[in-house]
Amino acid sequence: MKNIKDFSLEELKQEMQTLQEKPFRAEQIFKWLYEEKVKAFDEMTNLSLSLREKLKETYTICNYNIIKKQEAKDGTKKYLFDVLDGNAIETVLMQYHHGYSICVSSQIGCKMGCKFCASTGIKFIRDLTAGEIVEQIIAVEQDENIRISNVVFMGIGEPLDNYDNVVKAIRLINHPKGLNIGARHISVSTSGLVPKIYQLAEENIQCTLSISLHATNNQKRSSMMPVNNSYPIEELLQACKDYIAKTNRRISFEYALAKDNNDNLEDAKELVKLLKGMLCHVNLIPINSIENGIYTKASNENIIKFRDYLNEHGIVATIRRELGSDIDAACGQLRRKNIKK
Repeated sequence: MKNIKDFSLEELKQEMQTLQEKPFRAEQIFKWLYEEKVKAFDEMTNLSLSLREKLKETYTICNYNIIKKQEAKDGTKKYLFDVLDGNAIETVLMQYHHGYSICVSSQIGCKMGCKFCASTGIKFIRDLTAGEIVEQIIAVEQDENIRISNVVFMGIGEPLDNYDNVVKAIRLINHPKGLNIGARHISVSTSGLVPKIYQLAEENIQCTLSISLHATNNQKRSSMMPVNNSYPIEELLQACKDYIAKTNRRISFEYALAKDNNDNLEDAKELVKLLKGMLCHVNLIPINSIENGIYTKASNENIIKFRDYLNEHGIVATIRRELGSDIDAACGQLRRKNIKK
């Protein structure tokens, strides 16, 4: 059966025609799915009984089951969801002063093999569909009875490796008759798939692009992130500059600080040289230690020195607040402990 949340509003109108129904029924269904967040077609009470029966015969609403839920001392909540085919994905809910942010997964497993990421070693199974991505947001909102205001594509998987489904999910999340979350409140992270960065620049979506950089030279970055062998730093930064020129949107560079690896002042100086003059922000991340991982968190002293050096030399830098460290909140950790695949 087809997941009804995989369809855009226009596609759903076409589906209604196939079912010999009026196109306006699609808008009614959209309202039930994204405003009312119903879990069954029988709850769509302004649809005829015959249409509801057709929907039940043809589609599924894709309601996730919660396998496990953890809550950290700081209020961060981590979900392990059953995606209804025997596989599981992770989703993290974070609370800030400005509201609720959610970190969603885009794939079951990951192909990128970044050495510091808990998703490394999780076998890639498949891409998530657009509806499966959106369902993470709906399921958490239903479970917590809240309204999520910010969406981050930084869970399990490389979002731009699942390009079509991620872009479609963004449009469903942003659509005024969908989840109606502003594009500027949606952030997409990538390990650096250069051709897809150029493609995203043409989409006319005002979301924030986050680049997982983590090193200032090719040798070091390739040792941390194999994707750098295909798209080295020079090509990646040129794509970023072209993206900024095309969209006039600031890029966020993610930089995970690992002890005795990329956390000294020489690295900070090189980072300033790389990013000087770009419309950008650097998000410094105290690296999470993972099971069997080779990297450990930099000292607080080095993290602060690194931040201060960047700010003093014209690069806006902040340190990401550590959330959920007591509940395996780094992407992939909970799944690794609970799903043996």
